Amino acid sequence: MSHGDDLALTHVALLIGDQDEALTFYRDLIGLQVRSDIPFADDQRWLTVGPVDQPHLEILLETPGMSPDPVNQTARQARLDSGAQGTLIFDTNDLDGTFTRIKDAGATVAQPIVEQPYGRDCAFTDPWGNQLRFHARQHHHG
Repeated sequence: MSHGDDLALTHVALLIGDQDEALTFYRDLIGLQVRSDIPFADDQRWLTVGPVDQPHLEILLETPGMSPDPVNQTARQARLDSGAQGTLIFDTNDLDGTFTRIKDAGATVAQPIVEQPYGRDCAFTDPWGNQLRFHARQHHHG
């Protein structure tokens, strides 16, 4: 067995400012499924969402206060305040429909649909500056 053969990516974390607002954005505007919503210390929640067709992948909607380290909390808050956040990239079979649905739901368009060297895509930003890119799924014939 080589190194990494037994590894599986199960969670990624996005830094957000408010879990209730993030839940509304990611569940209602983007269309992700809630996987976990478990309260724990100091009014925090383990709140995860994910694509319906990828049940083993969860996106943790994480606030700066979820870190037990006050120095880390301060650094996370500074990063959140700067607007420099993470990126999620989704594939879709219906880029035009996805773009229209999310735009009409009120999400901020960062990039309309454009033709890129790698295919068609578009982008939105969440209220904290995280970028969500949507790429037209490529169908390969072999």
